[in-house]
Amino acid sequence: MRTHAYRSFTLSFLLATLMLLGGCKVNYSLSGASIPPDVKTITVKFFPKTAPLGPANLSQTFTERLKEKFIGQTGLTVVDRNGDLQLEGAITGYSVAPQAILPNETAAKNRLTITVSVKYTNTKDEKQSFESSFSRFTDYSSSVNLAAAEDELVREVFDQLVDDIFNKAVINW
Repeated sequence: MRTHAYRSFTLSFLLATLMLLGGCKVNYSLSGASIPPDVKTITVKFFPKTAPLGPANLSQTFTERLKEKFIGQTGLTVVDRNGDLQLEGAITGYSVAPQAILPNETAAKNRLTITVSVKYTNTKDEKQSFESSFSRFTDYSSSVNLAAAEDELVREVFDQLVDDIFNKAVINW
């Protein structure tokens, strides 16, 4: 008789726990993003290039990479305005500087650095919103012509920047 009561209590406890946990639903993706189920859309505004240097297509390329990351990793739908999540900002820095100076005062490597300012708005949870600047770089041999390698170098830096922005916005680490 006592075993039956214990089983009933255990079953009741498990059912109550499942019902409580069912009310606290958060969607997780393979990327580690934790997005509440009521968040369905994202708006990624065009990121203009305010930096004096850099290729003409920098803004378009960065904006598209950011959209692709959120679509591919979260399943959110991109909308032109009033998304549940909103990203806007500008490419504020683009520079190439010598690194690893050799004894003959020439550079063995150069560093491409790109800086992006970002305003992230979470309309469902304002505590998650932020304004921040992100900067990343890649080094390359000074024997490489920047014009010939620029697309690949920019892609590498953009991958890092997009990951940083994505992580801060929806990974919540």
